[in-house]
Amino acid sequence: MNPLLELARQSIESYIKENKIINPPEKLTEEMQGRAGVFVSLKKKGDLRGCIGTFAPTTDNIAQEVIRNAIESATRDPRFPAVTIDEIPELEISVDVLTDPVKVASIKELDAKRFGIIVKSGMKRGLLLPDLAGVDTPEQQIAIAKRKAWISDDEPVEFYKFEVRRYK
Repeated sequence: MNPLLELARQSIESYIKENKIINPPEKLTEEMQGRAGVFVSLKKKGDLRGCIGTFAPTTDNIAQEVIRNAIESATRDPRFPAVTIDEIPELEISVDVLTDPVKVASIKELDAKRFGIIVKSGMKRGLLLPDLAGVDTPEQQIAIAKRKAWISDDEPVEFYKFEVRRYK
């Protein structure tokens, strides 16, 4: 299993079973080093069970970002109740490490399979990861990201794209 996935699972198990936040390993693997935004997604029997992340780094390294967002995904996604101890073995975990967002001038620069998207209007921001089932076009990405951020169709928006390294 990939070290980021192991770290995410250990973080969730430790927090839910013992209410403890684990420390990153003393020796960080290559994928745990550096700083980046990270999303941790949880699925149970193929259905989304939690997804929380950061589009920019908020901690000292990717390992800390994974620990924080794994716990948040399991316990604080407002769409779902907190994961229970009994559910932990059934969780499918994926970790997306994001590149820095780049502003785009045109929708033609987007590709729903390759790039995630951030839509921004004033202080409102919506993000959608790339290569999601049922999301095949940039237009679909934009519509979903705008809904998530409560951005109406008549508000001016800026678009940003990013790529991910996905571990699952």
